[in-house]
Amino acid sequence: MAVFESLSGRLQEVFRRLRGKGKLTEADVNDALREVRTALLAADVNFRVVKDFIARVRERAVGAEVLESLTPAQQVIKIVYEELTALMGGEHAKLSVAPKPPTVILLVGLQGSGKTTHAGKLAVHLRKQGRRPLLVAADVYRPAAVRQLQVLGEKAGVPVFQMGQQDPVAIARAGVEHARSTGLDTVIVDTAGRLHVDDELMGELERIKAAVSPHEVLLVVDAMAGQDAVNVAEEFHRRLGIDGIILTKLDGDQRGGAALSVRAVTGRPIKFAGTGEKLDALEPFHPERMASRILGMGDVLTLIEKAQEAVDAEKAMALAKKLAKDQYTLEDFRDQLRQMRRLGPLEQILSMIPGLGRLRELQDLKVDEKELARVEAIINSMTVQERRHPEIIDGSRRRRIAAGSGTRVADVNRLLRQFEDTRRLMKQMSSMERTLARRGGKGPRLPGLGPGLPPGFPPGRR
Repeated sequence: MAVFESLSGRLQEVFRRLRGKGKLTEADVNDALREVRTALLAADVNFRVVKDFIARVRERAVGAEVLESLTPAQQVIKIVYEELTALMGGEHAKLSVAPKPPTVILLVGLQGSGKTTHAGKLAVHLRKQGRRPLLVAADVYRPAAVRQLQVLGEKAGVPVFQMGQQDPVAIARAGVEHARSTGLDTVIVDTAGRLHVDDELMGELERIKAAVSPHEVLLVVDAMAGQDAVNVAEEFHRRLGIDGIILTKLDGDQRGGAALSVRAVTGRPIKFAGTGEKLDALEPFHPERMASRILGMGDVLTLIEKAQEAVDAEKAMALAKKLAKDQYTLEDFRDQLRQMRRLGPLEQILSMIPGLGRLRELQDLKVDEKELARVEAIINSMTVQERRHPEIIDGSRRRRIAAGSGTRVADVNRLLRQFEDTRRLMKQMSSMERTLARRGGKGPRLPGLGPGLPPGFPPGRR
């Protein structure tokens, strides 16, 4: 994720130097851990968390079992990975579910942390799981907060309960009763943002909690809040007893040490991470996957899950049949392109592919989201016949297509060359997969995306 790019780059450089040494001494390990400590502090991870983390890694890394092994550098990296995973919670923590509906979720946090938006995102996530959520507008202080939640509810297809500017405690209580009487199984209460040092407003949250007995109190924390996120998390937990954390803005470009600090200081798990502005940009937080991404080892499981959500199974089957008959067209490519764009920002997707982050850094590959839009515009400017039979596109047609898409003839030429290269590669891969299947094996690929990446992926320097 973008918020960890700087930290990830620095840690990967430390480990690259370790791997180059072969045998390690205790001094080598200490030097590496000193750099890891500096990298974590620079990423705004809380100094107490860093101190404890480095102590645990050092204790495990300087033992004879590691230093005398055949691959000591790999052992040290494995230890750092395991300790990073433990630091962020160890394993994915799921939401609690009430034995008798409705399950009540209370969202709390500072003003501007993204509570209202993430109430909508959480509702979308729960709907995908077959739940029937209700959003309750209990933020009566921020101008237009109720209207914002209503707009989000309309977009998410989720009902919103509101009583205007009345007492937030009464609104929350009535919202739960409304859900119970209408058969809705989950209530998400959006409360007003407040400073953790504001005793009166923190007291109001305590009264709301007492009134609705939530099964989950989730603290919404800005991942870019830095050291202050730790103080906020500690005080909210002391006053309310939070059950979990939602980290927002993990797609940001700042240091993001809050993600590595708040779980350690509260002892409560990070349950979700906001990864973008869209309503579906909320991911369950998996510590082991995040640790893998930070260390540049990718996150194939999350990528596959995203692909499974974005891919139309029927279209995937139809594409497989076309590949078998060598009938892959520019229309098929356009469909793949649209499905790929539904996976999320390309920078985020590429960071999930093991080793690709370091390769992009070394080759200075730039991801240009606009390039995908240009490619789709070129294909849309073609006639149906041209998309299905690109071999008929001569010079005059290329000029017309370029003019219609607002691009250059050179762009059209490049797309057609890349398409032919990809079609040839996909034909070879499809043939290879059929051969493996006949022999009882199966080649790896992402569900529905075909055995090859679309032309121009990743876009940028070639």
